[in-house]
Amino acid sequence: MALERIDGQPRAVALLRRALETDRVAHAYAFVGPAGAGRTATALAFAQALLCPARGCGACHTCRLAAAGQHGDLHVLAPTPPETNPKGARAIRIGAIRALERLASLRPVMASRKVFVLDEAERMTGEAPQAFLKTLEEPPASTVLILILPRTRALPATVLSRCQIVRFEPRQDDAAAAVRAQAFELLVEVRAKGADEMFRRAERTDRERAEGLVDAYWLWARDLLLAHAGAPAALFVNADRAGELAREAPRWTLDELLRAVALCREARLALAHNVTPRLTLEMLLSRFALRAA
Repeated sequence: MALERIDGQPRAVALLRRALETDRVAHAYAFVGPAGAGRTATALAFAQALLCPARGCGACHTCRLAAAGQHGDLHVLAPTPPETNPKGARAIRIGAIRALERLASLRPVMASRKVFVLDEAERMTGEAPQAFLKTLEEPPASTVLILILPRTRALPATVLSRCQIVRFEPRQDDAAAAVRAQAFELLVEVRAKGADEMFRRAERTDRERAEGLVDAYWLWARDLLLAHAGAPAALFVNADRAGELAREAPRWTLDELLRAVALCREARLALAHNVTPRLTLEMLLSRFALRAA
């Protein structure tokens, strides 16, 4: 099952597995926890299991479509900037919720149910939470809604009270440090061996690992920004690599570093929209490892 590949969240995975095995799936879930805890990857794995006749076998046509983000009954909604201002604040606005309502009212296209994943659901603005509440109060048949949230108070209590809350714990420090070490090792290898190595390594990356690597490169970009500003090494997440950071930071301009941070944010959004992990990782490595090539 796709859920079996989720690391570090045994309680959340066990709860979702029980729901599948007993066929007692709630109409709405709130996946609550910090960024980097695997909430989105788990939501997509759970969605795959919900759509698959064998509860997420990972091998059938349904699972392949869901994993590729091409299943007609899997919909991912994420914050976007205003249409009139591509650089404006990202949000989930009332229009997006109205579109969700229309899709939810339709019969499933391929599976026995429809699944909607709302990434960064706390970014619902204006009338959007109230409109979404109406959907929760009268849930369409054969529909499962999954909200991704950083904390329970991120949305009105009236919304959360109609969801089954699934809590995600912060990643263990040792595990996070191991992923950061893998990300740095990958950077070194791609810089040494070039684009062919990047394509080879990215091809074997699944969504869960891609999410961890994106977070690691996001933190690397943050540390480079601090090093560029002359901050003390004690403020670095990668304090054990202060020497590498000090040597690399001067090679970047401030604008380049800010764009790198934004690229990491876009990569996370791309994964939420089911862009393939391979393409997401190649996009990041092209910036961080091959920028000088």
